[in-house]
Amino acid sequence: MSNNTSIAFGAGILIGTPASGSPIQFGTLQDVSVDFSFSVKQLMGQFQFPIAAARGAGKISGKAKFANLDGPVFNTIFFGNTSTAGQKLWSYNEGATIPSSSPYTYSAAFAASFDADLGVTYAASGLQLTRVASAPTTGQYSVAAGVYTFSSGDAGKAVLVTYSYTQTTTGSKAVINNKMMGVAPTFQIDFYDVNPNIGGAQWSLRLYSCISTKLSLASKLEDFTIPELDFEAFANAANNLGEINTAI
Repeated sequence: MSNNTSIAFGAGILIGTPASGSPIQFGTLQDVSVDFSFSVKQLMGQFQFPIAAARGAGKISGKAKFANLDGPVFNTIFFGNTSTAGQKLWSYNEGATIPSSSPYTYSAAFAASFDADLGVTYAASGLQLTRVASAPTTGQYSVAAGVYTFSSGDAGKAVLVTYSYTQTTTGSKAVINNKMMGVAPTFQIDFYDVNPNIGGAQWSLRLYSCISTKLSLASKLEDFTIPELDFEAFANAANNLGEINTAI
């Protein structure tokens, strides 16, 4: 007979706790899967089916899909890097009109915190201009410290400027460095789900020691970006893998 206290609904809650850090919740969780699998060794005789079977090596692997593009999840759980405050932002297709007389320059809206040029196109045609070091001719431009210089041959034309700039008040940033082979951040996984219609109807899974094996970032036309993080669990110092808590 079924028991509603053992039924769960929805994506649940997933929290990763780094070996030396604070718990991090995976935001806007979409789904979680955890697979327990073993190899099986079979003893065969002269008949078609085995006369004995035994488990061999075991594996615990999981996958989480979540919509929040969180720096702490990426940097602490996956890359094992230290984040700093602030982030690089884009100004994409910032509209500008090249002056009709000298100097043929345009100062970017965020020139004071300019980071890198990412291209210029003609607003009317969408054709790309070519960046040069200095003295641009028609169809070319140069840039220094957020100030774009164009040719007199392009005077009066509308352009779209794309660049990145820095800000230090919000967001986070971490440099993805090249670590030695074998180095991976470890973390504990806590997964929790409930039957929202029954009080006390919940179950949870805790895996003591995990490493992430893959991070996927894929965008799609007319849809949200849903990162995917794969992980595997292994035994801790006490030779335990984790625990499962159920209502019955």
